[in-house]
Amino acid sequence: MKRIIYTGVLALGLCIAMTSCGNQAKTEELPDKDLTLQLYSIRELIGDSARFAENHDSVLSQLASMGYSNVEAANYSNGKFYGLSPEDFAAACSKAGLNPLSSHTGQSLSAEQFINHDFEEVMKWWDEAISAHKAAGFKYIVTPWGPNPESLEHAQAMVDYHNEIGKKCAEQGIKYGYHTHSGEFATIPGTDKVWIEYLVENTKPENMFWQMDVYWAVMAGASPVEYLKKYPGRFTLLHIKDKYDLGQSGMVNFEPIYNAAYPAGTQGFVVEQEGTDGSETIIQAVNADAEYLRSADFVK
Repeated sequence: MKRIIYTGVLALGLCIAMTSCGNQAKTEELPDKDLTLQLYSIRELIGDSARFAENHDSVLSQLASMGYSNVEAANYSNGKFYGLSPEDFAAACSKAGLNPLSSHTGQSLSAEQFINHDFEEVMKWWDEAISAHKAAGFKYIVTPWGPNPESLEHAQAMVDYHNEIGKKCAEQGIKYGYHTHSGEFATIPGTDKVWIEYLVENTKPENMFWQMDVYWAVMAGASPVEYLKKYPGRFTLLHIKDKYDLGQSGMVNFEPIYNAAYPAGTQGFVVEQEGTDGSETIIQAVNADAEYLRSADFVK
C-alpha cells in the first residue's frame, strides 16, 4: 500500500511539475546556452536505480525542454549508472536530448592507507570505473569529496593518490577532477599551507583539475574570482550554486565569477540545487536556475 501511495503521489507531482515549470513560450524565447545539471539536484525523482527506472524518461525530457544540454551523474556503482549499463545510460540521455558530460564518483582511503601508499586494490576499482565512464561517453570524472589531511605527510600522500588516478584517466582520454566544498580552504595542520592550494600546486595539470563549488567557496570566506585568477587553467569545471535558486540569496555574485572563469579556461558550468525553501518543487527550482542563466548576459 505504501508503494502504491508513493507512486501515485510521485506521478501527481511530476504531472504538476510539467504544467508549472514555467511558461513554455517564455522559455523558448530565451537564448540557448550550454547548461549542465548535476543530477544529485533531482535525487528525489531519479536518485537511485528504482526511481531512475520509473521516472527518467519524463524527468530527463523536462530537463532538455528547460534548456539543459548536459548532465553530471551522481550514481555510479559496480560498472553501472543508476542501475543501467554505461551504454543504456548513454542511450537514456541521448533519447532525451542530453549528453553525459561528467560524473561524481570516488573511493576514500584511510589516513594509514594514504601514508603507506596502499593504492593497489583501490586502483583496480578505478580501472573498472574509468572503463565504464569511457563506455558511457563521459568527458570528466570528478571525486565529489575527500577528507582534509591530518598532516603534511598525509597531504602529500593524498596528492600522490590523485595524481595516479588522473594519470589513469588521461590514458583513457578522460579528464580527472576534484570537487571542493568549504573544508579545502582550511590550512593543513602544523603548517600555514591552505589545503586546496597545496593540492593544486602539487598535482600535475595534465592529471587533475578542480571543480570549485562557488557557493561553498563563498561560505568558506574565499573569493572564487581570486582563485580563478590565481590558478588559470586549473578550474576546468565550476559548480554553480546558491543557497536555493540561483541569484536569489544575494550571497553569490555570479557575474564576476563568469567573467573571470572564461579567460581562466573554465570549460563547463554545472548547476547544482541542494534543495528548495519549500515554496516550489525541485523541478520548478532547476527550471528557475535554467531561466536565470539563459537570461543572463554574462553567460555565453
